[in-house]
Amino acid sequence: MSHVVLVRHGRAAAAWDAHADPGLDEVGWQQAGFLADALQLFGPLPLVTSPLARCRDTATPLAERWGVEPVVDPRVGEIESPTPDLQGRGRWLREVMAGSWDDLPADLQEWRGRVIEALLDLEREDAVVVTHFVAINAVVGEATGDRRVVCFAPDHCSRTEVKVEGGHLELVELGGQARTLVR
Repeated sequence: MSHVVLVRHGRAAAAWDAHADPGLDEVGWQQAGFLADALQLFGPLPLVTSPLARCRDTATPLAERWGVEPVVDPRVGEIESPTPDLQGRGRWLREVMAGSWDDLPADLQEWRGRVIEALLDLEREDAVVVTHFVAINAVVGEATGDRRVVCFAPDHCSRTEVKVEGGHLELVELGGQARTLVR
């Protein structure tokens, strides 16, 4: 059995429909520093991050304090957009977020399965995973049986805790919530 803390990345320097892979803005770096302060005494623990810059940046202060190298795992990356067109991505994401996993195409359900698999692979050790809004929702939905794509709105640098045991996920505590707009 393990406990996994899912961290949504800090505030990005650009919106999802304005930049393919932004890092953190100034506020996001402050949020990442506060996160490191809050978690410092709980580690060092394995630290897993999405390959995208905003997640790697968020993990950096905690990794430095713990003296660990974050493991980049593409399975906890951002939901996979069918288009590289930034404006099209924004429209597409708004539609996806309003629906249910049952209504989405097989490739997105497979992406969701990979996110869940990444968490289940951590069953033997507590860990911190820095990831994305929809990925955290996929995990929470799996743990609670909620089939909506968005079942809650994790705030930037919020911490959601799940227990991993016997090939199953159990929600321990939702992280702080905020209103997230997809422009």
